[in-house]
Amino acid sequence: MTAIKILALDLETFSDVDLKKSGVYPYAESPSFEILLLGYSVNGGKIQVVDIACGEAVPDEVLAALADSSVEKWAYNAQFERVCLSVWLRRNHPQYFQSYSSPEDTVGNYLDPSSWKCSRIWGAYMGLPLSLKGIGAVLKLDEQKMEEGADLIKYFCKPCRPTKSNGGRTRNLPCHAPEKWELFKSYNKRDVEVELAIKEKLAKFPVPDFVWDEYHLDQEINDRGILLDMCFVEQAIAIDAKTKQSLRSRMQQQTGLENPNSVAQMKGWLADNGIKVESLDKKAVKEIISNVGEHIADVLSCRQQLAKSSVSKYTAMQNAVCADGRARGMFQFYGANRSGRWAGRIIQLQNLPQNHMDDLAEARALVRDGNFNALELLYDNIPNVLSELIRTAFTPKPGYKYIVADFSAIEARVLSFLAGEQWRIDVFKDGKDIYCESASQMFHIPVVKNGINGHLRQKGKIAELALGYGGSVGALKAMGALEMGLSEEELQPLVDAWRQSNPNITHFWWDIDAAVKKAVLYKTAAETHGFKIYYKSGMLFINLPSGRRLCYVKPRMGINQFGSDSVTYEGTTTGKWGRIESYGPKFVENIVQAVSRDVLAYAMKTLRHCFIVGHVHDELIIECSPDASVDAICEQMGRTPLWIKGLLLRADGYECEFYQKQ
Repeated sequence: MTAIKILALDLETFSDVDLKKSGVYPYAESPSFEILLLGYSVNGGKIQVVDIACGEAVPDEVLAALADSSVEKWAYNAQFERVCLSVWLRRNHPQYFQSYSSPEDTVGNYLDPSSWKCSRIWGAYMGLPLSLKGIGAVLKLDEQKMEEGADLIKYFCKPCRPTKSNGGRTRNLPCHAPEKWELFKSYNKRDVEVELAIKEKLAKFPVPDFVWDEYHLDQEINDRGILLDMCFVEQAIAIDAKTKQSLRSRMQQQTGLENPNSVAQMKGWLADNGIKVESLDKKAVKEIISNVGEHIADVLSCRQQLAKSSVSKYTAMQNAVCADGRARGMFQFYGANRSGRWAGRIIQLQNLPQNHMDDLAEARALVRDGNFNALELLYDNIPNVLSELIRTAFTPKPGYKYIVADFSAIEARVLSFLAGEQWRIDVFKDGKDIYCESASQMFHIPVVKNGINGHLRQKGKIAELALGYGGSVGALKAMGALEMGLSEEELQPLVDAWRQSNPNITHFWWDIDAAVKKAVLYKTAAETHGFKIYYKSGMLFINLPSGRRLCYVKPRMGINQFGSDSVTYEGTTTGKWGRIESYGPKFVENIVQAVSRDVLAYAMKTLRHCFIVGHVHDELIIECSPDASVDAICEQMGRTPLWIKGLLLRADGYECEFYQKQ
């Protein structure tokens, strides 16, 4: 065989674990897991399919290449192939398996990701769909993913239901459908063909090496995993079940309804009690409770508790946990392809409920002990307690602690710096409160938190959160302005005051808008505020300070609902691929979030000598020894990258014995 320099791979596998619910790590860890087919191409040459399920052997040269750091491995969603092959090699060819990192780390069961590259990441970098079928369609590849694939995967790769017609078997083997099996081998080969075609199509737009380095660090963090206190998790699920049963019984006694959780039955009961309602959503129920008697309010309060899905995250933890108690594969690199930010997977650390309880440790201990009676005695709302305790299910390994560090107002700092809004930059330089200072600028009077004109700080805060990317009255309402006590009449003046106080940010929006329109309209390049924006090969690009770039597929000019010129491009929105309308402030939002993401990635590289086990937006969770210093970690995290000199960063942190939000 020719010396292997590049190896393109695709696997077809079997496991009794649900891949969508658990992710690839528990999927491959299952005793039932096996590789059925291995399709590969050496150095872009002829594609071979090894029928492992029928006894064919993978060539020794290919086995050796899998752990050889000098051989570049490519796959679509390469994490799947790498993790599956890691487990398969350790079980079947341990002489070819080689891991990485130090003995103290928890990545030892997996192949070093540093020589692996992923064509899905390449597509995401270019703003393309994350599915192989989707990217093939957008790129108009000659070879498309076979439509029969889903049915074949369901037939061969998952357990089947035993029936009389299939002899009571729980799995379909090649011998049960030889024609389907031959088609499945063609499907495996086709996926390698599509993967190679994607690389060829995108060859003139390479992903920068430093982005691949970020991907490899991401894979290391996913391999490391984050430890779960499974005793606590299982007790939380059990207590939730007891609570739901208790609440259901209580409501049945109070209402006489067979199923008080039924919307129709509850509406009928309320109508019988003189209350007609259109909706029983959270907002509507809250309003009803504030205007009814104690009996009805108690019933509706119980219903709200019963409806709270506090247990879903705990169930996700059960699904995701590996044999060593760690959850892996929680982060999707380039999950948000408009900014390149990470997305959460499986347990979804990116949207965990916040915790506000003063007695967090005590409540956690009661749940871990399964002390339902004490919880019922001490707390009015057990589902809410379980919800606030979700973060505490993540714990450092024995002998270690967590240091949690995050950037202070990272997006506000980046936006102010890029726009050159000096008064805001001075606020950050002097360590002042941006919400107070914003209110002071807007209303032309001093505003001090918990002091003079302190009531205006809330208006400053909501304006900061809602208006930085061109938001107006609708954005204020979506942020909860009316619920916070602002009147409808105050909203437009608040928008006007914020924009007048931030003229450079407002100019930044429309300068970017003009540059984007010029680039798309004339298929040329434009520059503003240090950003090069240009049209090339049917794509719109915005170069970022880090050296990364944002990509927008097939941009063109259109007319928006207000009759004005606007730019549209193709992208994923609400889960579907379609045409998206955008304008200056939205492009600025993409830019600011992308730069903020790059600052976080820089901090992750700076701290890669630490055991990073998680990251959430602008926050890092680090598993470290007891003598590790919070100040030292925050100092390293807060270092400004060389590519954006002058940006003022600050990282704050704390240590804890379980994950929490301080």
